[in-house]
Amino acid sequence: MLEEIRQQPERLERTLRRELKRVERFKRLIGKRRPTLVVLVARGTSDNAALFGRYLLEITTRIPVSLAAPSIYTLYNTRVNFREALVVAISQSGESTDTNLILEDARKQGALTVGITNEASSSMAKLAQQVFFVHAGKEKSVAATKTYTGQVLMLYLLAYALGAKIRPDDLARIPDRAAQSLRLEREIASLAERYRFMDHCVVMGRGLNYANAFEFSLKLMETCYVVAERFSSADFLHGPIALVEPSFPVFVFAPSGVTWTPVRQAIEKLKSLKAETVVITDSSNMPAAEIGTRVIRLPQRLPELYTPIPYIIPAQILAAYLAAQKGLNPDLPRTLTKVTLTL
Repeated sequence: MLEEIRQQPERLERTLRRELKRVERFKRLIGKRRPTLVVLVARGTSDNAALFGRYLLEITTRIPVSLAAPSIYTLYNTRVNFREALVVAISQSGESTDTNLILEDARKQGALTVGITNEASSSMAKLAQQVFFVHAGKEKSVAATKTYTGQVLMLYLLAYALGAKIRPDDLARIPDRAAQSLRLEREIASLAERYRFMDHCVVMGRGLNYANAFEFSLKLMETCYVVAERFSSADFLHGPIALVEPSFPVFVFAPSGVTWTPVRQAIEKLKSLKAETVVITDSSNMPAAEIGTRVIRLPQRLPELYTPIPYIIPAQILAAYLAAQKGLNPDLPRTLTKVTLTL
């Protein structure tokens, strides 16, 4: 897991370099048939990437985005009308049974279909009309890391193709920003020791980093066996905050930008309850360092739009080192396999 976390800057650079021309062709194609609805289909870690995609696409393109519920197909045997939608399936392996079932049916209906996968020879790559590849290389750890950030990068590229004011030059800076996040590894390894006996926590994010709250909590659950609840700062204050008692750990993604004010208010409320907050932020948000119990601060100033990939990397590192502190193997979580087939 750690090796694959460290590979991310190079794999992100490779994905951008190899897929940009393909995305430019798709941009020209989609300009002739701009969708009025985007449907994202995924499971597991890929579903967390899709959650990010929903925020990104709606914010930057104003096209409404739906996250498909595969059980509507596989359990309720109901067929949804996708004819006017752009249907985008996301899967690390490209072999997720229910995801591919929806993709196949959408294509039969005449919808424009896109697949985002790490496997060029996968079923998804054969089913989708347009395929974008996450050039992450073979991911050996069951806990996905580099494929998640690769999928997030591809969703930036999809937004660009759909007319978002996102420049390829800005995306080209993401690999270096990821590399700077990796420089915090030693600091985070030391921090992990503090939480060796943690068995419950909350992870909080908002907006573009809401998906990171889901992804970090998933990593804590599958690699460290920690019960990690995930919330937006708004939802957290509407009831779940009753969980909190002194020293209760809450991990918070806290960029500067429009989400900072409500996130700050939540942190201040947690501080009054004597909770232990671990705030992931960057150098553009100095107030976060002043109110968090502990702070993981990236050594760079980041616009909120481009924080999700640099922010999730410290969380991945923390999960990997915490698993080691607990005497667990994050590459082989109990009862899990790399490819999960669901119906």
